[in-house]
Amino acid sequence: MRFQGSNPNAIHDPRSAGPLAECGPMKDFSNAAFAPETIKTMTTALEASVAALPEPVSSHVVHRLAETILRETKDGEHNPSVLQRLALLELQIGSGD
Repeated sequence: MRFQGSNPNAIHDPRSAGPLAECGPMKDFSNAAFAPETIKTMTTALEASVAALPEPVSSHVVHRLAETILRETKDGEHNPSVLQRLALLELQIGSGD
């Protein structure tokens, strides 16, 4: 599965019909709001993160990447390359779960 960036709401709205809808609600983001430029940055980071992984990429993995990107953006990070690295690093660290 490749993440399709055609619906930016899929990143921050778990009720959308986007690729993350089947994973359930995101943690701690029910009241999160981001500017359109920030959503583009997060989309870029998520797409790059997914593209860096071997196919197929499960929706669960995309969900975990998105949560990291959302959390780090909410905490003030806005560089898509840094967001990508953080998401992939957290995925690698958490893969022993």
